[in-house]
Order: sequence, then C-alpha cells, then structure tokens
Amino acid sequence: MSTAPPDDAWLDAELRRLLSFGDRVVHPLGGAAWLDDGGAPDLARPVHTWITARTVHVFGLGALLGVAGSAETAAGALRGLTGVLRDDEHGGWFAAVGPDGSPVDAEKAGYAHAFVVLAGATAATAGIDGGEALLAEATSVFEQRFWDEPTGRVLDAWDRAWTAPDDYRGLNSAMHSVEAMLAAGDATGDRVWHERAARLSSLAVDLAATYDGRLPEHFGPDWTPDLELNRDRPDDPFKPFGATVGHGLEWSRLLLHVEAILGDDAPSGLLETSRLLFDRAVADGWSADGAPGFVYTTDWDGTPVVRQRFHWVVAEAIGAAAALHRRTGEAAYAARYAEWWAYVDAHVRDLERGSWRHELDPANRPAATVWPGKPDLYHAVQATLLPRLPLAPGLAAGTARFLGGPATA
Repeated sequence: MSTAPPDDAWLDAELRRLLSFGDRVVHPLGGAAWLDDGGAPDLARPVHTWITARTVHVFGLGALLGVAGSAETAAGALRGLTGVLRDDEHGGWFAAVGPDGSPVDAEKAGYAHAFVVLAGATAATAGIDGGEALLAEATSVFEQRFWDEPTGRVLDAWDRAWTAPDDYRGLNSAMHSVEAMLAAGDATGDRVWHERAARLSSLAVDLAATYDGRLPEHFGPDWTPDLELNRDRPDDPFKPFGATVGHGLEWSRLLLHVEAILGDDAPSGLLETSRLLFDRAVADGWSADGAPGFVYTTDWDGTPVVRQRFHWVVAEAIGAAAALHRRTGEAAYAARYAEWWAYVDAHVRDLERGSWRHELDPANRPAATVWPGKPDLYHAVQATLLPRLPLAPGLAAGTARFLGGPATA
C-alpha cells in the first residue's frame, strides 16, 4: 500500500486476508479458540464468550460478503454460544469455560453478553443457522438482566445465579452495549433498541464535557467515577487505570452511528462530542512519546501511562476518522485516516504470519506483555468495512444492503 489511503479493493482484500488467518478458529468444544501468532488454536486456553461472539460477528460479515467458508466458521463458533458457553441451569452465558468444558469464570458479564447480542444480530442478518434464536435469547437476557430502564444505563456483572449485581459499573461494557443495541435494532426492526442506545450514549456525552474529552472508565453503583482504580496495575486489558485512548476513539464513532440511525430524533450534541473525543484522543495518544502509534492509556492530565501500542486502538482511530470524514467532509479527518493506514501497513500488519500484530512496544517492536498471540479479528476486520459503508444502518445490515454478494471460491 502507498501513502495514499487504501481504495475499496485493497480494503476488501485485507478483510479476506484477515479472515483467512482465522479459518482454524472453531474450537473442538464449539465456540472460538484463542489463536497464536500463526493462527493455530491454543487449546490449553479457555474458550471465552467475548472472543466467540466476536468470531460469529466477523465471520457473519464474511458470509454476507460471500467469502467462502465464512458461514461455516460463524456457525461453528455460534455452536459454542448455544452449547458449552451457555448456562443451561440459570440462563445467560459463562464468561469462559476451560478445555474440559467446565466454567472457569462463571460470572455473568455485561461486556460478554453485549457481544452475544451483536453475534446474534449479525448471524440473524447473515442467515447463519441458529442466528435468529440466539438473537431472541440474547436480547431477552440483556433486557432483563443488564438494561436499567429507569436510568438508561447498564449493569456490569452478576453472579452465576443472578442473585445480585456487582457494585462495579464500567464504561467499556456500556460502550459495547451501545454497539449491540444498535445492531439489535437493525436486525429486529424494533426502534426501542436504537432509542436505548441513544439514552446510554448520553453517559459518554456528559463525561466528555465534564472531563475535557478524557473518559472515566470505572464507577461505583451510583455511577460516581473512580479515577484511581487500578493505578497499581495500569495495563489491565479490560480495566486499566486512567483514560483509555482507544475508547475515546470508539465512542467518537459510535455517537455518529447513533445520530445517523435516529435522524431528527437523535439527541443534540453528538457530533460536537464526537469531535471532542477524537481531538482529545489524538492529542493525548498519537505519537505522544516521540514515536508513531497510539499509547494505550493516559493519566488525567494527558500524560501517557501505558505506552504499549495495541492494534485495536489504531483500528478504532481509522474507524473514527472515516466516520467523521463521512459526517463532515472535512479534509483533516481524511488526512488522519490515510496517516493511520500507513502506520498499520508499516508496523501492524503481519504479512509473514498473518493478521495484525496485537501488541507493539513503544518502539513499535512486536511484544506480548498484555496480548499474547492474535486472538481477535474484530477490530481489524471492522476497520476494513467501516470506510466503505454509510453511518447507518450498522455493519451487518449495511454490508447486506450495500456490499453483500454471492459466495466465492
């Protein structure tokens, strides 16, 4: 790829290259295996619901595009969500099961359940066997257990038997709940899911205004921010200390999807907040220590804390820049989009072993301190699709409407 932004043919080829890396992902138990650097399943690791659900989603998108084998891979991963990962006794889904199929993490996590909703929505749209039933079950569980109608927010976790919710509230699960509800609305035609996504998005709008675009991630049960959580282990992959640069970028894009799907009924201020979040994430995170790449987290004054470069952050930067350019037409976003694809091409794409390198050190050398292997295609695949689609409907519905094609060899 040259320094010019990639064209649609290049993006499509990159998506197909990514999916080919994951063609061994289906675990013998059902669900998705953790993949190593070369794409081989690491069967000693647990089967995670969030990875499994994301696998259904990305290969469901591949099926909509006519990529050979994608429908079968999506169906194999989906069998994990209707089988070994599903809690037949209490309902919902375990966070993870071990190699023998027994739960190793029986928590009922909102983050994982949001991705099951997304998986069901994409599978239903793609016509994957079991997709419609999964979507119906997942939206029912989500609505009953995680959606808090009086506040328009979400709970983060329950114990296995749903006896009591955890006191912790998190912006990460809230963010992916917005994504899931947008997809559920697209797949079911029920506008209430889009309206719920808009209500929940107000949380990010309010926080961005209060904290100058640096979003607190961790909260108590009354949604009071805990700005010091995990200062002693700042590189936690799911609950890091400080402001998470990639989440600012991800929220920036999601707010534009909410605005686009609701049209005149969208809350005010979504574009302005999207700009603020984008600008803050770029100012704090991009080349913050003299080398290209986005740092993972910053302190509340913008000082980098964890300087590792993760593939998912630059993927979300690409998606946000594409969305803002589509929304505004402003050349500055197109320039950033081209710059970040050039960085991905130079440092992140692994043309020898496949997929994208999940973690680089501050000098952009391969690392594995937080993310060993290459277990996830979700962010990279979406980065190849978002620039080719309008802001609404979402990825699955948009792919079906504008990019879908017959199966190809």
